[in-house]
Amino acid sequence: MMKSATYAVRSPYVVNIEDLRLLARRRLPRAVFDYLDGGAEGELTLSENVRVFREVTFRPRNAVATDAYNLKTRVLGEELSFPALLAPVGYSRLMHPGGEVAAARAAGDAGTVYILSTISGHKLENVKAATKGPAWYQLYLVGGREAAESAIDRAHQAGFTALVITVDTPVAGMRERDARNGMKELLGASLFAKLPYLPNFLAYPRWLTSFLLDGGVPKLENIVIPGHGPMELMDVVAALSRAVVTWEDLGWIREIWRGPIVVKGILTGDDAKRAADKGAAAIVVSNHGGRQLDGVPASLRALPEVVAAVGGQTEVLMDGGIRRGSDIVKAICLGARAVLCGRAYAYGLAAAGEAGVARALEILKGDVERTLRLLGCSAIAELDSSYVDTRLLQNCLR
Repeated sequence: MMKSATYAVRSPYVVNIEDLRLLARRRLPRAVFDYLDGGAEGELTLSENVRVFREVTFRPRNAVATDAYNLKTRVLGEELSFPALLAPVGYSRLMHPGGEVAAARAAGDAGTVYILSTISGHKLENVKAATKGPAWYQLYLVGGREAAESAIDRAHQAGFTALVITVDTPVAGMRERDARNGMKELLGASLFAKLPYLPNFLAYPRWLTSFLLDGGVPKLENIVIPGHGPMELMDVVAALSRAVVTWEDLGWIREIWRGPIVVKGILTGDDAKRAADKGAAAIVVSNHGGRQLDGVPASLRALPEVVAAVGGQTEVLMDGGIRRGSDIVKAICLGARAVLCGRAYAYGLAAAGEAGVARALEILKGDVERTLRLLGCSAIAELDSSYVDTRLLQNCLR
């Protein structure tokens, strides 16, 4: 099966991330694909995340010969093969039965970090065991403090090396595609409520067969409610509104988690400084992939303000809109230590499981190396703002 999947995503069938996206769209029922592909409300921020990269152009150094190119970088003390981490993606097991386990294994093989979402269908212990690389755990307070403390302890025992606190989800964003496709009803218990939406699933027999053989809608194995067991998947949206993360929460989290804490969901210099002052080892400039508050700036626009605000006090990462290795290089030039990729690898997961994730990472890494060569730059560590056009930068980032 792995060999067949690898064949399906190799060149010339798949040469970029958009090719993986099209394969995912062909394989998944509309409701599942739109959950992965869509954003909040009018999807203005979703589209701007991608578009803004087009407004940043390169300034290469030509007639430069270099024997070797160093793509490696260090994030929180971990050496990565290239400056991209796999972002937390919820509901991954709905996209492919391998879900988080398959993605983590591919990340480890590629020499980078996998970040596991709280909203995951595989046990965190199994996910960590699957990767030979570092893994971080992304924490929501869904299920209450006791459930969160249990997950933190399990993550520590399993060998996760950093805790990612997402701070931009006081409620779930209004994802209109999900509402139209009946995601709430499809994940719920009422068969009657599901009936209007079932024909689309029946039109994808291969996906449906693998979904049913995997046991159907998975429980959230890492949100264990005392006295009740793992949370049902359908309970998440309501639970988010009762699980707002505040700056005060970082205090008790720090008491029970002694490793580095990463704060994800920062878009302003003020919040970045506050996170750094609270002891964040790293900050992720992120608008949640355009899935929360629509109309906020693209992550790349917010990046220079955040970098300037923290002044080297903490490491700065970025996610949102990464579709090519050249996007990664542009983010590094603007001050990011590395980027998080979400949809870019999730399309691969949906298209072909572990082989699809591996192909996504291969494409992005190859893009980064080629971009460095064409820029006349021998190492990721040498990138800075001199490699991009600052006049366009002033126009698109002001």
